[in-house]
Amino acid sequence: MHDPLHQFEIHSLIPLKLEGVDISFTNSSLFMVVTVAITTIFLVGGMSRGKLIPGRWQALVEMMYGFVATLLDETAGIKGRKYFPFIFSLFMFILMGNLVGMIPYGFTFTSHIIVTFGLAMIAFGTATLVGFIRHGFRYLTLFVPHGAPFYMLPLIVPIEILSYLSRPISLSVRLFANMMAGHTMLKVFAGFTVVLGIFGVAPLAVNTVLTAFEILVAVLQAYVFTILTCIYLHDAIHLH
Repeated sequence: MHDPLHQFEIHSLIPLKLEGVDISFTNSSLFMVVTVAITTIFLVGGMSRGKLIPGRWQALVEMMYGFVATLLDETAGIKGRKYFPFIFSLFMFILMGNLVGMIPYGFTFTSHIIVTFGLAMIAFGTATLVGFIRHGFRYLTLFVPHGAPFYMLPLIVPIEILSYLSRPISLSVRLFANMMAGHTMLKVFAGFTVVLGIFGVAPLAVNTVLTAFEILVAVLQAYVFTILTCIYLHDAIHLH
């Protein structure tokens, strides 16, 4: 049976080094580029011939646009609309990256913690920067819950700070763990199917169900990552 974790290995396609630092173009880099290209073709192609009565392609693009716009309005409010390009780009990149990883012989770069942590730090850093730009040092009042007793602040404030700083960790681990676990499970049952031969019908059926479930998880995780980023922006814009 093949190692189910072999699919997550990074392979250098174009070896590059800069001042002793390995900056090689890898299979992960390749599928990030592929994801960006597919997303661009999907969005630009769908709207290149915009019609009053949209066709299927245009309707799908408009549905994605409307979904993210509504999500942002409901979580961050009207003042959050200026950050729509960032939120939409983040959602589409994660969604397409997850779905591209479902294609046979594809590579799921969102199954690597370094990638998801990088995306989480971008989301967390952007929200934090917005908070300080809009409110200055008054943004630090975010760590003081409204109505909290004064004598409880020495306990509450450290907890709030720890909770705030853990945001990029929870955000990145959630996406990474779900994608890695799902793909590992698919590979395990696929291995059982091959090994058992004619008796591999049961694991094949399970794998078919798991594939559909993993596609659902791919979409759901992109949604969860995006809505949490919107909530962080809400805190940065409105404080409490």
